[in-house]
This record gives sequence, C-alpha cells and structure tokens, in this order.
Amino acid sequence: MADPEALRARFVRTLEAARGGAGPDPAPYADNLLARWQEPQRRYHTLTHLGAVLDRVDELEEYAADPDVVRLAAWFHDAVYLPERSENEERSARLAERALPEAGLSDEKTAEVARLVRLTVTHDPAGDDPDGQVLCDADLAVLASPPSAYAAYTAAVREEYHFVPNDAFRAGRAEILRRLLALPRLFRTPYGREKWEATARYNLTAELEMLSTPGTAAP
Repeated sequence: MADPEALRARFVRTLEAARGGAGPDPAPYADNLLARWQEPQRRYHTLTHLGAVLDRVDELEEYAADPDVVRLAAWFHDAVYLPERSENEERSARLAERALPEAGLSDEKTAEVARLVRLTVTHDPAGDDPDGQVLCDADLAVLASPPSAYAAYTAAVREEYHFVPNDAFRAGRAEILRRLLALPRLFRTPYGREKWEATARYNLTAELEMLSTPGTAAP
C-alpha cells in the first residue's frame, strides 16, 4: 500500500501550488481524503490505486495544461466510493466542489477539478481537452499492467463487488470491457497510445474472452 505520509505531503504540495497563495492548512483536507481512500469496503480503489494514478499523472505531466488541477482531480476522482452505488463520480465531484473552495482554491479551478472527476464516468475526453486526457489515461493505465498485476487488479475489482452474484458480475464486467474496447482509442496522450494501448487492448480482450467462456471462473 502507498505510504499515507508520503501521499499527505504530495497533497499539501499540490494544493499549495494550485491555489498559488496563502490559505488554510492543507493537512486536514489531506487527512480527510486519506481516510476516505482507506475505507474498509475498498479492495481496488485504495491508496495503492490513488498513488498509482498520481504517479501516472506525473509521468504524463508534459501533456497537461494544468498538472496540479489534474492531480487534485486524481485525489477526488474516487474519494466517494461505495461499490453498490452508481453515482460515485458525481458524489466525488460534489465533495470537491464543497471542499476545495474552503481550502482556498479558486472557483474556476474548483469547477475544473469537478469537471475532470465527472469525466471519469466515461473516460472519453474530447480531443481539445488535454487535462481530461491526462487524467483518463492515468486512471486507465492499470489496464496495461503485466499479466500478474492485471490479474491482481481484476481479482481486487471482483472482491469489491463480492455481493454481486457471479453471473451478474460477469455480465456487468463484460459490458464495461466492451464499452472500453469500442472506444477508438483507450489512451489519448501520445505517451499513452505508444506505451499502453496495445497491451491494454490485449488484456481487455483476454479478460472478455474468459468471461464469455462457459465454465470458467470469474476473475
């Protein structure tokens, strides 16, 4: 699991850079988010996932218009997460809209963070949306993991949805995979297209084939 102290320091730096001036102590806001990311219902959407997305944003920083706003969106993108609920992204965006102005961020940047969080519903940013492209690429980079890491990812997702019967989980997961594979491109940044696209499509296709084969266990 990612180190909470290191993540707290990253949030403090990001918020201070994004607001560009004095404001309330960022630490309590970091602690609130860290507590949310460590809730017991989480198996994949954990501090490890948060740290990985932040690392990928750093990797893609050159493509972003405002990297610190993208980093804040990464912090909030699954800050509200209940597997049995369907409006997690909307609730996460509203959390950002409440917390960030209080933390000293401008209304304009707060609105952009919330917009980016809502974009993770579809992971389909526009061609003229560099910040959306960076956040979505960073969030989907797990799809291009090596085989063992991809298997661990799918197992963790299944654990989060342990309350869903196997057949229903298979059908829902397969629909998500088909939707992703139907996108013209999974990754929108040049780096993502070059480094991650082919591997991610291979992983998604292999998982979909397994889910569609009678008699195989769900991952």
